[in-house]
Amino acid sequence: MSPQRYEMTMTGTLYAVGVGPGAPDLLTLRAVEALRRVDVILAAASPRNDYSRALETARPHLRPDVRLQRLEFPMTHDRATLRAAWEKAAGITRDVLRGGENAAFLTIGDPLVYSTFGYLLKTLRQLDESLPVEIIPGITSFQAAAARTRTILCESHETLCIIPGIRDEESLTQTLEQADSAVILKAYRNFPAIVSSLRRSGRLESGLMASHVEQPEERLAPVTTVAAEEGTPPYMSLILSRKGSGQDA
Repeated sequence: MSPQRYEMTMTGTLYAVGVGPGAPDLLTLRAVEALRRVDVILAAASPRNDYSRALETARPHLRPDVRLQRLEFPMTHDRATLRAAWEKAAGITRDVLRGGENAAFLTIGDPLVYSTFGYLLKTLRQLDESLPVEIIPGITSFQAAAARTRTILCESHETLCIIPGIRDEESLTQTLEQADSAVILKAYRNFPAIVSSLRRSGRLESGLMASHVEQPEERLAPVTTVAAEEGTPPYMSLILSRKGSGQDA
């Protein structure tokens, strides 16, 4: 009786790759090396629109034979719908890794700063915490905006506060009054309240708005200029705010 043969499949590794703010030449060397090594690209996309800014940013660095797997994440606040989407995405990711393929999950900016990857990571750990994961940091939008506008984010004993712009006006104002330097992310949805908070905390005149940083449609302008215009700022908008200008003339 001949001995049985067992084929063992090595588990693949998931690389969470921060691709930076949107310029292909702002990826780190480690990110590029990982992208050239993986078999599958996992790209987050909306069910209504399969366009992925992270994917387009990374595309120049991808192998021609890499397989693309889109993961749909709906734009909703319904917890049950979101939970179902994360579980489906985590299941797809688990199956790819268990099949022996290395995969990269792409995120704009950094994987651990207001990123979809955080939700995927937590859900994946619940399914199988033994799966290997490597996180590759990326340049954030606010770091790129500071560089583009020559704005010192913080120095010496100063504090730097990162604030989601979706908070209410009172909370925003209190935080701005305490921080030496502040970054307001997601500044599009709650823009009138943000402007009011900046005014109340004495920081409106020095506020800088950056939209689509390091992308073809980039715009850098004083908050006062944007506030005087009609309409809502673009989705990918942030504000840099310091006590004093903080800019290198």
